[in-house]
Amino acid sequence: MQTVKAALVAAIAVVALVVSLLPGLAEESGNLALIVSIDGAIGPASASYVKDALAKAGERRADIVILRLNTPGGLNTSMREIIADVLASPVPVVGYVAPSGAHAASAGTYILYAAHIAVMAPGTNIGAATPVQIGGPIPGLPSGTPDKEGKDKKDGERQPEPKDTMTAKATNDAVAFIRSLAELRSRNADWAEKAVREAATLSASGALQANVIDLIARDPAELLRQVDGRVVEVAGGKTQRLATRGAVIEAIDPGWISRFLAVITDPNVAFILLMVGIYGLIFEFMSPGAIAPGVVGTICLLLGLYALNLLPINFAGLALMLVGIALLAVEAFNPTVVIGLGGVVAFVLGAVMLFRIEEPGYRLSWLVIAMVAATFIGFVLVVLDSLRRARSGPVRVGAQAMRGLSAEVLDWSENEGHVFAHGERWQARGAETFKPGEVVEIANIVDLTLVVRRALAPTSEGGTS
Repeated sequence: MQTVKAALVAAIAVVALVVSLLPGLAEESGNLALIVSIDGAIGPASASYVKDALAKAGERRADIVILRLNTPGGLNTSMREIIADVLASPVPVVGYVAPSGAHAASAGTYILYAAHIAVMAPGTNIGAATPVQIGGPIPGLPSGTPDKEGKDKKDGERQPEPKDTMTAKATNDAVAFIRSLAELRSRNADWAEKAVREAATLSASGALQANVIDLIARDPAELLRQVDGRVVEVAGGKTQRLATRGAVIEAIDPGWISRFLAVITDPNVAFILLMVGIYGLIFEFMSPGAIAPGVVGTICLLLGLYALNLLPINFAGLALMLVGIALLAVEAFNPTVVIGLGGVVAFVLGAVMLFRIEEPGYRLSWLVIAMVAATFIGFVLVVLDSLRRARSGPVRVGAQAMRGLSAEVLDWSENEGHVFAHGERWQARGAETFKPGEVVEIANIVDLTLVVRRALAPTSEGGTS
């Protein structure tokens, strides 16, 4: 009996050990495919997500990473970070524009060119890779420049002249970058340049014919079947033969850090965090000891500044915003209206200039600017109304405000003594003699001395006698 029990325990232990080793055995056998999805604008959150996913793929010894793209573009800095991670990845990366109806525009085109294998689903498109954040017309060759055969181009094919030197430099840099990626992956470098200079686009079938992509696949399973057996060169010049047929497909979701970055690096969220932070601190300084505005304001301000550090901003715009906020703070302590309106104007101009990009998903909403500006204008109007009521209302301080108030006699000798009035002890004098505890009326103030007289007794009808 004891032998049977021991055998049963040993069998259970062996089964548990085998089950625990199954994931590791699957990863070591090279039949794991990880999917990383980029939907929407490419920014710091996307770069962090891809970096973490590629690191996880290396740790798990995945056979392949499918980088699924559906993006209108994004930040140049984030795009270059993703490309650097793809080029340095020891795990082959397949760029996959999917599902049908998706596109890889602008920054997405560069990333697809950087992938070890480029694949598109039917009904997708790529291209329009001009660096639009620099603004201005599409730069290129001067009008009338001859083509490679020495003939002038037709009018419809001529390129508009560059708007300025910086525009031309940025475009030429983008062209050199995408051509280098095309040469690295043996893809069509001429069309890549055309995508940058002329914002050219291609459908999936057109991209396959033009040697821009390697394959067309309807879904990840078909993609894995088609790339099985292909030889790719990964980081360090090592070649690797893909064994992906029947591989287990697993999606990698972005971690909490990437989700957090996706929220705060939205220009509108960063803008609002900055406003809440600054005004939280202003309210704390106006009402020391409130604590809550100071704590919330400090946290929001730090988050807003961190987000601005990750985004390309115009420091002149930020300076104008801070000047506007400073003027509004001065308006709160010293109402003049003019300073407040100047602060609103400076703030709105700075907000318009704040971000140096025009990529989809990274534009500051005019609605957000209008709402914040309306709040500031409302603040100025409230200050203006308070100033008007203060000037038109009764006087509440000074000698004029003290006349007619009641005072209690504290002590009196001949024609002078002390009275308690307005919550304070005052020196007083009068033409009459009063007793301590008697209520008198303040007639005037002369050199911080109250001139008092006997208070008139009220009549039975509530008036004065």
